[in-house]
Amino acid sequence: FISAACYYKLAGKLFNLLLLGMKISGWGRYPVIDSEIYEYRTDKQPFDSIDGGKPLIAFGNGRSYGDSALSEKVLRMRPANRMLKFDEISGTLTCEAGVLLSEILETFLPRGWFLKITPGTKKVTVGGAIASDVHGKNHHLDGAFSESVEKLQLMLPNGTVKTCSRTENSELFHATCGGMGLTGIILEATINLKKVESNTITQHTIKTASLPETFQVFEEYHDMPYSVAWVDCAASGDSLGRSLLNIGRFKKDGNFGYKAAYKLNIPVQFPGFVLNNGSIKAFNQIYYNKTRKKAKPRDVSVDSFFYPLDSIQNWNRLYGGKGPLQYQFVLPKKASLDGIMQILQFLQKNELYSALGVLKLFGKENPNLLSFPMEGYTLALDFKITSTLLTVLDELDQIVSELGGRIYLAKDCRMSQEIFEIGYPEAEQFRTIRKKYGMDSVFHSLQSKRLNL
Repeated sequence: FISAACYYKLAGKLFNLLLLGMKISGWGRYPVIDSEIYEYRTDKQPFDSIDGGKPLIAFGNGRSYGDSALSEKVLRMRPANRMLKFDEISGTLTCEAGVLLSEILETFLPRGWFLKITPGTKKVTVGGAIASDVHGKNHHLDGAFSESVEKLQLMLPNGTVKTCSRTENSELFHATCGGMGLTGIILEATINLKKVESNTITQHTIKTASLPETFQVFEEYHDMPYSVAWVDCAASGDSLGRSLLNIGRFKKDGNFGYKAAYKLNIPVQFPGFVLNNGSIKAFNQIYYNKTRKKAKPRDVSVDSFFYPLDSIQNWNRLYGGKGPLQYQFVLPKKASLDGIMQILQFLQKNELYSALGVLKLFGKENPNLLSFPMEGYTLALDFKITSTLLTVLDELDQIVSELGGRIYLAKDCRMSQEIFEIGYPEAEQFRTIRKKYGMDSVFHSLQSKRLNL
C-alpha cells in the first residue's frame, strides 16, 4: 500500500512533468519563452528545484509585466498560500509567499484591517510584492511595501533558510526587498496591516487644465493619505499634461462588508488595429470630459479606488497579440515637472500615445539596494508593441537617464545594462552580495542576464 505522503509526492512529480516545457510570459505577454515549470509543494521542495543546474527564478501570479520572473526554470509559488498567524491587536500577519493580496483583503478587511501599502492590482503575491518592493498611492507618506514587512524567511542556494529583517541579516533583507527574486526564494513573511474604520473611500476628483496645475494640486493635497492622477497623454499645447487627480481617505462609518465583484471579462484577444492613435485620442478626450470641473466628493469601494483595472478580467488582451508594454519611470522632484513635460512632448513628436498615463508622487527613498522609488514623481505608460516602439523607448531611456531618473524593474523587459547602471547606483553592491552567497550561480531571470546582475 502507498502511504498518503508517498502518494502526494508522486502526484506532485507527475504534475510537474506535465508542466515541463510549457510556454510562459509576464502580464505584458512579451516576451514569451519555453520554460521548465515546477510547482511549490512543501517547505523542502524548493531546494529540490534549486538543485538542478539550470537558472531558476520564483514565479508568483504572473503580474509583473516584463521578464523579471522568466527563466529556463521557474518555481510557481502560488501553492504556498497559507496564512499562518495573525495578531488582532497589532495587525501583524505571518503568511506564506504565495498568498495573494486579494486573499488578505477578503480575510481581513471585514475585520477592520487593510494593507498598509498596496499597488494598483491586488492580484499579486506577497512574495512578489516584496521582490518588487511595490508602491501605492500613499508612497509620499508611507513608503514602499517593504515598510510594512517586519521579517521574511529566505531560502538560499544551499537550502538553508535565513530569517531576514532590518536587525537580523539586514544585508539580505535590503537586497531581497526590491531584489526581483535574485537573492533566493521567499518562503514566508510577516507584514503589518493597517487598522481602518470602513471598507469605503471618500474620493475627490480634481480636474486640472495642464501639467503645472496637476503638480500644484499634488503639492496642495500632500497630506492626503492617497493621491493618484490619470494624465491625458494626447493633450498638447497649453493643455499638455491635463489630468484627473483622485485624492482619498478611508471613511469612519464602521461598514466592513467586502465582496470583490468582476464587472467585465475580455474573453478574446483584440485585433491589433483596434487600439491605435485615433482610438486612444478619442478615449482620452471622452474620459477627461466625463468629470466636471467642480466634481463633488463621493464614496467609492476600495476596489474602485485602488484596483480599477482588476474589475476587468484579462484586460491585457485589449492590446492585441503583444502587449501591453508598460514603461514606468521616476524623476527627482526638482526635475519632475519640466522633465515630464519634455517626455510628453517627445512621445507626441514620435506619435506614441498612452491611454493609461498614471502619475504619482513619491516620498523619500529607502535603503533597499534595487528599490525603484526616489523622492519625486513617477509616470507609468502603457503601449501596444509595434515595429518602432522599442527604438523610441531606447531614446526615451536616454532622456530619463539624463534627467537623473530610473526605470521600474518590475515593468521592464528591454532596458540596457548601461541605462540600468546609471539609474541604480547600488547595483554593484547587489552583485557583491549575490556572489557572496552563491546566488549568482542559481537565481537568474531573463532580466538579470540582460542587466548582468
